[in-house]
Amino acid sequence: MYVTLRDRPARAPLGPAARASAGRGRVPSVVVTLGVVSLLTDISSEAVAAVLPIYLTAALGLSTIAYGIVDGLLQGMSALVRVGGGWAADRGDRPKWVALTGYGLSALTRGGLLLATGFAAVTALVAVDRVGKGIRTAPRDAMISAAADPDHVARAFGVHRMLDTIGAALGPLLAFLILWAVPDGYRSVFVLSLGCAVLGVAVLGLLAPDARPRRDRERAAAAAAADGTGSGRTGAGETGAGGATAVASRPVTAPVVLRHLADPRLRRLLLVAGALGLLTVGDGFVYLALQTRDGFATTWFPLLYVGSNIVYLLLAIPVGRLADRAGRGRVLVAGHVALVGAYLCAGLQTGWAGATVAALVLIGVFYAATDGVLAAIAGRLVDPDARATAIASAQTVVAVARMLASIGFGLLWHTVGRGPAMLAIAGLLVAVLPVCWWALRPVDRAPSDVALPLGRS
Repeated sequence: MYVTLRDRPARAPLGPAARASAGRGRVPSVVVTLGVVSLLTDISSEAVAAVLPIYLTAALGLSTIAYGIVDGLLQGMSALVRVGGGWAADRGDRPKWVALTGYGLSALTRGGLLLATGFAAVTALVAVDRVGKGIRTAPRDAMISAAADPDHVARAFGVHRMLDTIGAALGPLLAFLILWAVPDGYRSVFVLSLGCAVLGVAVLGLLAPDARPRRDRERAAAAAAADGTGSGRTGAGETGAGGATAVASRPVTAPVVLRHLADPRLRRLLLVAGALGLLTVGDGFVYLALQTRDGFATTWFPLLYVGSNIVYLLLAIPVGRLADRAGRGRVLVAGHVALVGAYLCAGLQTGWAGATVAALVLIGVFYAATDGVLAAIAGRLVDPDARATAIASAQTVVAVARMLASIGFGLLWHTVGRGPAMLAIAGLLVAVLPVCWWALRPVDRAPSDVALPLGRS
């Protein structure tokens, strides 16, 4: 017996509220709600992140090695709990409440920043905040993937990431305005961060539907069987030919999840994502390189985040549509070509006044082509019952790789200097891109073209 990896949400995986807006090709309302939550949360987190590099290196006088450690925590601390958060969402069939736990934990750290003094305390709070991010990300993305039409899943992620990135642009902009009006007004930035985080938690708790994808698939399968309308062209875990439920009623246990994660295409994705992540240094390093080279006032530093985030939010939906049509794996790899360009703009002493602007544009292109696209790929390569775990696995690999990249790059910068370090990482990335492009070719096969035996999925 076979099922195809095709997951059509028209049978209401998220209940009546999502069913009313989940027509083919339309963006479900739950995606917009989660986008608003992410918008508020990103105002909170990015306002802090935008002042952190310059605060640690300029205000506290720490070295790039110290900042590399902090940036490594920002990149990778969430990796410790991502898979656990995804598995809990799959196991309990309550992704909203797992996500709410993560958002709530991050909100608590915002209050802690108002009381914390010193490098150690700030670093500890950053680590806890990233744990909260790790818990919430995969369940939230699984809700988006379950609600979206499979032919437009990257576009749905693009809509969410657009709203998310509006917050990511507003946060640094507001931080800049605060520091412009109040020199050394870091506590005011933390107050803003706390307020937005609390609002985000409230919106998620009060407005987002209590999504139970597995339960709703089982009900839809039972209704289809009773009406004699079962179709053989359903998603993995949904109603198969003759109305029989293939795997939707199967309990989600660790062995079942591990079998899904053994899919060779998912393994390819994880290997490629890890390799690329090892050559992706944190944005803060690129911005510090631009500031070091051009010597502009530190007051303007948060605006670098604003610039790249504006490009990201403008391109998130168009690039998502392109990924759905041209191939999500191809777009994921192509996004790293833009990252190479950003490294060159930051590393070369060009004398070109537009090099900084070009670097910000290229970073925005990179995120538009990789962030939501990675989750869109991972969420469609396995059975829906393992979707959050698969997304979490991909994001964990990337987070760990980027953590190592940031720590290593901090040491490299300290050893050889800004320019040579940036050029070295750009050259390595260029070398691996053709291999990654080749490795992801099977991932771009249409999901409906692939059938897996139930016992071998």
